Amino acid sequence: MKFEVMRDRLLEALNDVMKAVSSKTTVAILTGIKIEAKKEGIYLTGSDADITIQTFIPLEEDGEQIVQLTQTGSIVLQARFFNEIVRKLPTNDVLIEVKNNYQTDVRSGKSEFHLIGQDANDYPLLPQMEEDQSFTMPADLVKSIIRETVFAVSTSESRPVLTGVNWQIRDGELMCVATDSHRLARRSTKLESAPSEEYNAVIPGKSLNELNKILEDNSEPVEIVLTSQQILFKAGNVLFYSRLLEGNYPDTSRLIPSEHKTLVVVNGRALHQAIDRASLLAREDRNNVVRFTTQGQSAVEISSNSPEIGKVEEQVLAEQIEGEELVISFSAKYMMDALKAIEGHDVQIQFTGVMRPFILKSVHDDAILQLILPVRTY
Repeated sequence: MKFEVMRDRLLEALNDVMKAVSSKTTVAILTGIKIEAKKEGIYLTGSDADITIQTFIPLEEDGEQIVQLTQTGSIVLQARFFNEIVRKLPTNDVLIEVKNNYQTDVRSGKSEFHLIGQDANDYPLLPQMEEDQSFTMPADLVKSIIRETVFAVSTSESRPVLTGVNWQIRDGELMCVATDSHRLARRSTKLESAPSEEYNAVIPGKSLNELNKILEDNSEPVEIVLTSQQILFKAGNVLFYSRLLEGNYPDTSRLIPSEHKTLVVVNGRALHQAIDRASLLAREDRNNVVRFTTQGQSAVEISSNSPEIGKVEEQVLAEQIEGEELVISFSAKYMMDALKAIEGHDVQIQFTGVMRPFILKSVHDDAILQLILPVRTY
């Protein structure tokens, strides 16, 4: 194998595949990156068995030569060292050549590295995907959906299925739900090109976080291919595979209250900032709890009290308050996460009682719903 490639394009591709490489893997070869030189261009693959990412560097793009291919072939190189080496090479021209016994030369300017590679045939193959079930969505919409749900997945492995986001497709609508059993985030979206069959899968939160870092913030289409064990996202020259979590996701629709006793409409950004300030004094060991009190028809009070440090009270003007008066406590972090997902618009908060879950949604649309369980305080 022998080819020359532009360093900045190689680095860009490496940045993506490195997100799938883990040093904790039990399969030794997965600490490496597989490099394949084929007649159409260079393929790089990284995997930790849960996530597999493959990127492609074409020979030329927009009339510009990116790769000069002398000889096709493949090799697996230690990911961490190869990535660091490429990052620090002195010029933008990189020559990679594999000789006998997987000896690999990496040359740039007057710098020359000799690496010991591994046989690419020992590297696991990409998952096989039947492409009968697929649909497309703009990249920025996929990023939004991830951002508005993935923060609510559970970090505890006691119920592995809750460490993922449930993606459900039915009647041309995609419904994404995440919960850690103390809070819930839900996002629905109408699909323009929905698959014909219903689909229900749980995608690991870790996979979605890595995908979010790779996708560009633009309206380029992302093709999403579905099977019972894997999901594949195709964006530009990147293929992102993730395994799905096993087990049945709980039916969360029963948790969402259908009526409310108190309704508050308030500016999301103002409320977020007030809770952020109040949480400065909220005691760490009490899961930084703040108190929310309705005051008449026009304001809410955000307060926090810590005997050793002091207390804070702040009034936030409300657009609208109706129903019963209310004093309720909740985790400042959960509330700030929920408000961030709704993004600073006017927020409608519906309460059904002091110890009942309450919901937040944007005044402008019902696509995003956040649910939080209050905290009992004495």
